[in-house]
Amino acid sequence: MEEQELCERCKRGENYARKALYEQYAGRMLGICLRYTGDRETAQDLMHDGFLKIYASFDKFTWRGEGSLRAWMDKVMVNMALQFLRKNDVMAQAMALEEAPEAVDDSTVSDIETIPQSVLMQFIQELPDGYRTVFNLYTFEDKSHREIAQLLGINEKSSSSQLFRAKGVLAKRVKEWLMING
Repeated sequence: MEEQELCERCKRGENYARKALYEQYAGRMLGICLRYTGDRETAQDLMHDGFLKIYASFDKFTWRGEGSLRAWMDKVMVNMALQFLRKNDVMAQAMALEEAPEAVDDSTVSDIETIPQSVLMQFIQELPDGYRTVFNLYTFEDKSHREIAQLLGINEKSSSSQLFRAKGVLAKRVKEWLMING
């Protein structure tokens, strides 16, 4: 079923279309929720809640061409994850400063490209909540530190610091993985 037809049928509340939408996008939506929560069970709960919100909000969606449905659904899932993280005050649970690496060790891009994507995503999921949230918003959602600060109720310097530390932890993990598997 084409994206536009799927939209129209979901707007009309057709269960077959809702099922098709779920089957087509559940993997991607779970991936988004997992990137933010780092916990499969929580991510699955958020994804299911997100789909309920999507089904209930179809009247607010406007078709803007191929890919617009997916982009809208991505945004709904990111917002669900951020709402969950704000409610659970993850930014207050950030790693203590002394546990964070001081500097980012620059691994070359070619080294990083040898690591399977699933391994890199696992490293991201294992980041402390605050680091992971800022890293995801900055890297995957293309948000500025100002936008991240507004979304999470923190200041811009905190966002920048969290991103720096996230990159440091990831660089260390990449280096360790390369030493073992490279």
